[in-house]
Amino acid sequence: MQMIYNSPNYCVVEFPPQDGHSAMRAGGYEIVDKNARREIFIDGVMAARFREDVQKLMKEDQSLDEVDEFLGQFDSLMQQPVVLH
Repeated sequence: MQMIYNSPNYCVVEFPPQDGHSAMRAGGYEIVDKNARREIFIDGVMAARFREDVQKLMKEDQSLDEVDEFLGQFDSLMQQPVVLH
């Protein structure tokens, strides 16, 4: 796993694909809303789309606020409370 983004509001950790591990064949991302203390793990089609969107963001010179705004679209999906992180 590798932290790919960390701001005062959000943290994103990438989990690379793992051969021989059925749940992690395509990898995934954990997105944490630090203020709400909630997180979501995305994989599959949603993770592939997220990866594409992140690559587009990386090509452009984005501010932390703009990246946080992008990550904010996942706020309503974050139902898992962060207990230990």
